[in-house]
Amino acid sequence: MSALDGRVAVVTGGGRGLGRAHALALAARGASVLVNDLGSTLEGAGADDAPAAETVAEIERLGGRAVFDMTDVASVDGGVRVVQRAIEAFGRVDIVINNAGFPGGGGDVEHPVDDGIDALMAVHFKAALGTMSAAFPDMATRRWGRIVNTVSEVALDARLAGSLGYGAAKAALWSATLAAARHGAPLGITVNAISPGARTRMSEQVLDAGFRGQPADLDLSPDHVARVVAWLVSDEAADVTGRVVHAAAGAVREYTTTRTSDSELVRRIMAAIPTG
Repeated sequence: MSALDGRVAVVTGGGRGLGRAHALALAARGASVLVNDLGSTLEGAGADDAPAAETVAEIERLGGRAVFDMTDVASVDGGVRVVQRAIEAFGRVDIVINNAGFPGGGGDVEHPVDDGIDALMAVHFKAALGTMSAAFPDMATRRWGRIVNTVSEVALDARLAGSLGYGAAKAALWSATLAAARHGAPLGITVNAISPGARTRMSEQVLDAGFRGQPADLDLSPDHVARVVAWLVSDEAADVTGRVVHAAAGAVREYTTTRTSDSELVRRIMAAIPTG
């Protein structure tokens, strides 16, 4: 991979887990990094500056440049402000990794909870709309930009179970990734999504319960996901946009959607309805 010397990256939720791995990987390749993390609980409550500050300290210990930021990104305006903070700190923004979020809440189909669903949509979907809207104009001046949104398999894969609000928010971001990729292509900006599988504080309870029968010794290091993200923001990936990549346990897969007339359901429908 090419180096990222001179580039400026924003990583939301960069204080722990996947976000921390992303921030360290980008800094190791030469990028200056704004580490945004509110330091909230798994339910999205409270604030603590320690996670972001500790990630920044680690980057600086290794010889990199970074600043920490505690902007609450859970709104379009919050997303805008964190990008503005990066531009104030480093003079530009080249890379945005939309990683902040929490997994639960929102109730279920029979008992949806307005506030919970709104909170999930805000941090996973609206925040990314805000960062993208603020980053695009600055990136376009140099005709170079990289955005990676964090989605989830639970959004569009019926084999997997996730909370009602979380899956819906990730599906919305999946769709927004495709729309933003179309908008960014003529501006030299790529927009892709990463669907990660990694052991973090957000996922460890599910994994420890034997999610999908996965073996206990399966290597789900966030570093593997971060390496994939680092490639997606490199010069080598300039032609890659509007794609959804799943990275987990040392493997890389691509999610694709297709429309087909050759399926068992289509044959049943065509046999049942009048034609002519």
